[in-house]
Amino acid sequence: MNPAFLKKVKRNDRIAKWVITVGGMAIIFSVVFILILIAEVSLPLFLAPDKVLRAEFQLEHKTAEDKILALGVDEYLETGYRLDQTGKVSFFNVADGSPLDTLEVLSESGSRRLITAQTYGRLNHMLVWDDGSVTIEQVKFFPFFDEKNDNVRSIRHRIERLATFAAPSSGLPVETMARVSTDGRQVRVDLFRSGEFQVTIAEEEETLFGAGDLIQETHQLELGEAGDVTAMTLSTDGLRLYAGTSQGEILRWDLGDIEEPVLEETTQAFTDQREITALNMVFGDVSLIVGDDQGGVSTWFPVRDAEVGWKLTRIHELQGHTQAVQSVSPSPHDKSVISFAADGIKISHMTSERFLVGIDGAEKIVDFAQSTRGNGVITLSDHGTVQSWKLDIPHPEVSLKTLFGKVWYEGYPEPTWAWQSSAGTDDYEPKLSLTPLIFGTLKGTFYAMLFAVPLAIFGAIYTSQFARPKFKGIIKPAVEVMAAIPTVIIGFLAALWLAPLIERSLGSMFLSLILVPAALMLSIVLWQGARKATALKRVERGYEFLVIAPVIVMAVAIAAVLGPGLENWLFGGDLKQWLFNETGTRYDPRNCIIIAFAMGFAVIPIIFTIAEDSLSNVPPSLKAASLALGASRWQTVWRVILPSASPGIFAGTMIGFGRAVGETMIVLMATGNTAIMDLSIFNGMRPLSANIAVEIPEAPVDGSLYRTLFLSAVILFVMTFVVNTVAEIVRQRLRAKYGRF
Repeated sequence: MNPAFLKKVKRNDRIAKWVITVGGMAIIFSVVFILILIAEVSLPLFLAPDKVLRAEFQLEHKTAEDKILALGVDEYLETGYRLDQTGKVSFFNVADGSPLDTLEVLSESGSRRLITAQTYGRLNHMLVWDDGSVTIEQVKFFPFFDEKNDNVRSIRHRIERLATFAAPSSGLPVETMARVSTDGRQVRVDLFRSGEFQVTIAEEEETLFGAGDLIQETHQLELGEAGDVTAMTLSTDGLRLYAGTSQGEILRWDLGDIEEPVLEETTQAFTDQREITALNMVFGDVSLIVGDDQGGVSTWFPVRDAEVGWKLTRIHELQGHTQAVQSVSPSPHDKSVISFAADGIKISHMTSERFLVGIDGAEKIVDFAQSTRGNGVITLSDHGTVQSWKLDIPHPEVSLKTLFGKVWYEGYPEPTWAWQSSAGTDDYEPKLSLTPLIFGTLKGTFYAMLFAVPLAIFGAIYTSQFARPKFKGIIKPAVEVMAAIPTVIIGFLAALWLAPLIERSLGSMFLSLILVPAALMLSIVLWQGARKATALKRVERGYEFLVIAPVIVMAVAIAAVLGPGLENWLFGGDLKQWLFNETGTRYDPRNCIIIAFAMGFAVIPIIFTIAEDSLSNVPPSLKAASLALGASRWQTVWRVILPSASPGIFAGTMIGFGRAVGETMIVLMATGNTAIMDLSIFNGMRPLSANIAVEIPEAPVDGSLYRTLFLSAVILFVMTFVVNTVAEIVRQRLRAKYGRF
């Protein structure tokens, strides 16, 4: 051979080797890089929260009469304020403690002395004056951009009075609580030294012409045999009242009716009768925070009980303290809970039950305030030292339990897996469980493969082993062209044409599942007698479909005709309603039946093509040897061809499985996108891929939802990788087992 030609061939071989090697390494690098990229975005979900001390300073000296009753800070952590017993609100720079200005609040009677103050909501302060009257003041911050000074931002503030309550006629109470709702409804609760528990409700009476006169009702609340009240709280709208006792009981009143407050229940919260020392409402006014004298912190909310109705139930146990809890308060931003005791401040998230951060110091903390964004806290020590803390808690609601475990959400009768990324209000409880999405992915894939695998493999067997070469030359390209149909078209047809069609003819569809196999079996029995005719024997040599196709069409036609009549006879004319009445199963028009047909249609070409190639590539000598030994064509296929081609068939099936797992457009359009965990074929589901497509356009960048969706992508990637790895291992073992033949 020409040496120059050999040299050229070897050079081309080396070039091809390096090109293939570099290309393969580039593909591997790209896949790993994509995995690292999406994993990097989701990784911050699991990083520990952090706190940073931004500033520390000493407040100017105050006398004992000017005791500080409340603190507050704006959402930018720039301006803070303190409220003292004289009613003065002194604003200061959080960075260095330098004073800004001072505003003063007075009671309606002109009193200048405060007994106590309580902060709730977004910088709302309930002030109890020494004459027994109560006012509710709100501190408002708003940014101001000065055009004369290059639009430099500054924070301005003012104090707005929301409500006023007159002093009770029966004397000064030992504890008072008041709320005003957005529609002007006012509620005041007083606990007197005698043990008397009194509630006063004022609201405008509605008339045909709108709001009318202000009516006011006062009621004495009965405690029954409960212990002494040691803590109480009102919901922000004043419709629910909770009281805790020295014997560990929680009493719950409904104050919705101005004429008759109702004691709905008295619950023994703790079997050891530990004293309840602090109560408050979680953001959203559904869950109750309970602190006790043993340092425990828990959250409760009413759960419907079949026997007693709504019953207050302990739902979450949060990080506790070593000493009695002095106060509990909600974050004004999310479902986080702030508890305060002698050992410092602890912040936990209710839903995830994660302990987020703790704040303590060399000096004893006596008061604190959190910013309305939940991104900062200022504390006051017993020596007058103020500390400003920057909190970095980006994803408090996310934990392994909330992502994959059962969680007891507000308003739910029991712990469950749920996905609900948004709601109509800001105080909703995020539900970011990936378990129903993973379940939905596997459920849709299972039903699609259940439909696709038998058709694809049996079709490949017939095409490669029984069909005439000319017929094979038509069928195989036609099936391969199916793979080129855009999945958005398949999903569109499945949702708008196939789903209504099956819903209208559900009885006929189930009847066809019986008639088609029965017709095939009957035709086979009849064929055994008819095949003795010489003319019909030609059909068995590659034209069997000419007999089978009419039988299937006829069986489907009979089912379509008889289906409505049988549905009227057996199921009262409505199979869907019968399913619901008898089995409790709801029929969703976009369900797994639709997915089985639509996604199976998309997967069949892949499995069929690979399986057919594997079957056709079995050495002809094996087939010839089997036939020569007297085996029939079907025995040869079953005992010789299929085992030899099993590695390729299995590989094709696994590739089809991976294709179904990652399918997006079909499941997005034809499933209904309901994130439920139900194996019923009549229900829909929400797979991971469709969930990403639905949620990502509305997900705030770097938010919990955004990063959770990237975590979903990581899970999809890992699922596909595991499937492909297992498929390759099994394929290699099958190849080693049957390769010697």
